[in-house]
Amino acid sequence: MKQSIRHQKIIDLVLQKGYVSTEELVSILNVSPPTIRRDLNELAEKNAIRRHHGGAASPSSSENSDYIERKNFFLKGKNSIGQKVASLIPNGSSLFIDIGTTPEAVAKALLNHQKLRIVTNNINAAYILMQNESFDIILAGGSLRKDGGIIGEATVAFISQFRLDFGILGISSIDLDGSLLDYDYHEVQVKRSIMESSRETFLVTDHSKFTRRAMVRLAAISDVNHVVTDELPPEPIVDILKAHHVNLHICE
Repeated sequence: MKQSIRHQKIIDLVLQKGYVSTEELVSILNVSPPTIRRDLNELAEKNAIRRHHGGAASPSSSENSDYIERKNFFLKGKNSIGQKVASLIPNGSSLFIDIGTTPEAVAKALLNHQKLRIVTNNINAAYILMQNESFDIILAGGSLRKDGGIIGEATVAFISQFRLDFGILGISSIDLDGSLLDYDYHEVQVKRSIMESSRETFLVTDHSKFTRRAMVRLAAISDVNHVVTDELPPEPIVDILKAHHVNLHICE
């Protein structure tokens, strides 16, 4: 395989997965580890990837992607996740809906429900949910982000006043030790408040979050009640979920 073709394949894999290990690239591209390491060094010099010990990540993997870009990532999987969560939420329930494009997919899937009481810090989700006149929608106050998320101390204080049936929680990254990670410290404080104020927490996440990297720890995956995703998680994650009796829902 020509070097230029190999380089493009590496870039494509990194953009798709967020992070790819050297061993995985050796297996996929059928070349030696020294060749892959040279490729990664050259691509890193061009800022096409971010070089890490043992692999490579997207140059933007330590920051959150643009909202429009994130919304279109794994759209089919997110819609399947939304439908699955909606099937587990009874009519007349009370729930939180978090920031994020996957929670927004859940909001869309809930439109056929009746008489839901919803608290959200996600303007996009609120706009979707407005289409159902039987819903009682409460929008949290706070600082408005460009992607329609509302965060800050006022948001945390507002959410902490409630005790609702379900919390629909998004996340940016899940480490192999089960740590739930995000990019924004202030957003993490809001997510933690949602978890504390919900009787049951649904973590909704597409498979790419198991290979992304973020730096702010929210909680452990064992702290949620349900994980709803579009592909089987890595084996260490599955083991943690089984050990702590967390319900895993795969929406293929």
